[in-house]
Amino acid sequence: MKENNYKLTIKAAFMGYIVQAVVNNFLPLLFIRMQTEFFVPLSKITLLITINFLIQLFVDFTSTPFINRIGYRLSMILSNAFVIVGLFLLTILPGIFSDPFAGILLCVCIYAIGGGLQEVLVSPIVEACPSKNKEATMSLLHSFYCWGHMGVVIVSTVFFKCFGIENWRILACIWCIIPLIDLILFTFVPIAEFGNEEQVKNAGFKSLFSQKIFWIMMLMMLCAGASEQAVSQWASAFAEKGLGVTKELGDLLGPMMFALCMALSRTIYGVKGHRLNLRKFMYFSVALCVFSYLVILFAKNPMITLLACGITGFSVGIFWPGTFSMASKGIKNGSTLMFALLALAGDLGCSGGPTFAGAIMSSFDNNMRIGIGAAVIFPILMGIGLLISKNTSKDQDLSEAK
Repeated sequence: MKENNYKLTIKAAFMGYIVQAVVNNFLPLLFIRMQTEFFVPLSKITLLITINFLIQLFVDFTSTPFINRIGYRLSMILSNAFVIVGLFLLTILPGIFSDPFAGILLCVCIYAIGGGLQEVLVSPIVEACPSKNKEATMSLLHSFYCWGHMGVVIVSTVFFKCFGIENWRILACIWCIIPLIDLILFTFVPIAEFGNEEQVKNAGFKSLFSQKIFWIMMLMMLCAGASEQAVSQWASAFAEKGLGVTKELGDLLGPMMFALCMALSRTIYGVKGHRLNLRKFMYFSVALCVFSYLVILFAKNPMITLLACGITGFSVGIFWPGTFSMASKGIKNGSTLMFALLALAGDLGCSGGPTFAGAIMSSFDNNMRIGIGAAVIFPILMGIGLLISKNTSKDQDLSEAK
């Protein structure tokens, strides 16, 4: 296989993560508009985030047999088609359903299936492509979700400012262009097989579950998602409460800065990864992440606290793609199922991290610093997982040598 033949495939996979960023971040920008236009209670509308997340978790867990049967190409085409249909119907169904919320919910369910498939598919597709430094390519791949997240927020904000939020349906149709382009690309780009025929045959729950390294990687993915979201989900509130700024400015100073720093971390490793050792870079990131959590816990100056949120974004950037790369190398008979289960663990961490921080906050009179500070346990466990995985890999190499 020639590396140059797969450059467009890798670019198409990069675009897949931009598609997922649209799926996860466009509708939340319209929550207040949905409330006023369709008279849907905000409590119901915010439930859509949970529904979107749960459907993607379900797809993570159940889609592997389906993907193995029809192949990566058709699965990617279908994933983009689900997103296009879901976004387009969002402009129609809420207005024609007797219960607008039911129409919105149906659209979310449709495009969430597409988003879940994208998450399962793009990593093994990129991992299978021949490249000189797969770890760097994987990091660059995941940076596109961060850049996509920022792009969705910035482009949507500018559009609403110039043309009015009442024209949100036009913007929804414009966002359909990205999955449409990705769909077209995946009709003809070359797609390499992930693993040989024997690996695919032997891949399964039993094979994965019997390997100690698999469970370590699952723990690391859980901690990767939790370390990221425990701060990201509360960054806006930190900015508003600590600096006394508006919600809009709080979103820019909090989550946007966090996403920017995380994108920079992944992009730097993606560009310079051939010169860096992945494990050492992850050790450094763990130490930096623990440091930033402690600053959030103890610093009294709100600007320093906000800066620490940004540092956290930079430090956690390598956790998710780095664990994917380590798992791909260290787990025997790795397959689509392996990537799906790792994504499932990461998503559970994304949900559990903010929930854990929120529970601690409630126990300490809604003290945000203590809540987020307690979540330092996740990067610590990440570091422990790194240490154990190194020893486990050595043991595995020795046993295979014998």
